[in-house]
Amino acid sequence: MASDRLFGLVTLITAVAYIAAATQIQTNFFSGEFLPKLFPIMIGCVAAISSLVMVFKPDPDPDWPAARTFLSMGIAVLVLAIYAVMLTPLGFILPTMIAAGILSYQISDRPGPSVLSGIGLSLGLFVLFKYALGLGNIVAYRIPTVEKLWNALTVLIPFVGH
Repeated sequence: MASDRLFGLVTLITAVAYIAAATQIQTNFFSGEFLPKLFPIMIGCVAAISSLVMVFKPDPDPDWPAARTFLSMGIAVLVLAIYAVMLTPLGFILPTMIAAGILSYQISDRPGPSVLSGIGLSLGLFVLFKYALGLGNIVAYRIPTVEKLWNALTVLIPFVGH
């Protein structure tokens, strides 16, 4: 019960900070474009309402997952963080292939299907984004330098470089 309230409070603080950050998005006043600001504010409001429900009506006896589940979630967060910073120096296909393969392996620990799902997902998403949706700024692959890879990774390491 206390854990739900604590989680709800942390989520409420995060939602309020998210709403505050969304209000800082620059929009063009004369064109009437308010959607870039409105959508994140709506998401923050839904998160704030959900967290208030958790604070005022917690689950009486929550079941926490096993420690292995928390380890899997930590690995997934780390993989997605590395994926986000590797998109620029490596392009779309290779980082997506690796991240999707690792996450697929976490769901079902069979290496063959995990590799195939990583390859299929990365190529399928590339074709979808580039050709079906017409997002022309997606780069399939880049050959990086060691310096560009290091600069990308230092974003994840506190107090280094940036």
